[in-house]
Amino acid sequence: MKPGNVEHLWKHLHWLTVLHQQGSFSKAAARLGVSKASMSQHIADLEKSVGIMLVQRTTRSATLTDAGRQLVDSLDGAFEQIASGFSNVRDLAGAPRGFLRVTAPVAFSRQQLVPRLPGFLRQYPQIQIELDMSDRIRPLAQEGFDIAVRHTSAPPDTHVAWTLADTRTVLVASRSYLRKRGSPASPQELAGHACLPYPRVQGQSTWTFVPAGVNKAPGHPDPITVPVAGPLAVNNSEALRDAAMEGLGIALLPDFSAQSALEAGRLVEVLPGWRSAGAFGEWLYAIRPYSAHASRVSTVFVEYLREAFSQGFASAPSRR
Repeated sequence: MKPGNVEHLWKHLHWLTVLHQQGSFSKAAARLGVSKASMSQHIADLEKSVGIMLVQRTTRSATLTDAGRQLVDSLDGAFEQIASGFSNVRDLAGAPRGFLRVTAPVAFSRQQLVPRLPGFLRQYPQIQIELDMSDRIRPLAQEGFDIAVRHTSAPPDTHVAWTLADTRTVLVASRSYLRKRGSPASPQELAGHACLPYPRVQGQSTWTFVPAGVNKAPGHPDPITVPVAGPLAVNNSEALRDAAMEGLGIALLPDFSAQSALEAGRLVEVLPGWRSAGAFGEWLYAIRPYSAHASRVSTVFVEYLREAFSQGFASAPSRR
């Protein structure tokens, strides 16, 4: 490739970096909003210009060759600088504007995030949001997400994180279930109850408890772990909440899932003198991939969420 021809291939080079991130021509084309044929042709043109194969193609994936990876590695800093410079200049042009891709857990999104988005979009009418509701942990940079909301006890060290709110896990059941089966007086008694676990690994489910308010107390030197089983296990806290409201059993839920049902009296807290250990995260974070500059769109979105959740979860706007 002659040096004078490089400027004609900027698009091709950028598309190669996106192909490397996405791992297939179809996903890369979708990310860029172009056809798969156009994507393939641009990469072929680039390979013709450099005179060497850059991509190893299969029917399902596209893997960069050593030469392709070397080229992409050399471009990472340049494209990050370009994106940062463009974002900095655009941020000077009045009201925040742009496209924001967000990923967040399903139950939290439905119950807490989505009801708050209309207020944000009315405040910033030139911002568009694409929300991916998924309980799967998504690789942000690889899949093109700007912000993720994560329910965890510790955010990843490789990302920038803002605390949105602290959370707690509550043990709940319906009044009808407790009238029929009785209220457990200790964590050990849960082994004799119908429990509704959130399955994380195959095999027997267990719940672990410590006395509320302290890490260790006299008479309870170690956490108490109880095997639990019941008629239903679901990897979604909203579905577990609904099952508990129907009287199917006792469930462990994040407070943001249980809040409205507790306030309405459809669920009551069980074993309030104990707290769950390790069932769900202790904090909600907004995180983004690390870079020297955060876009103004990302910044105002995170600031809005921090303010929205500063009073907890009970104040989510009602849907009409």
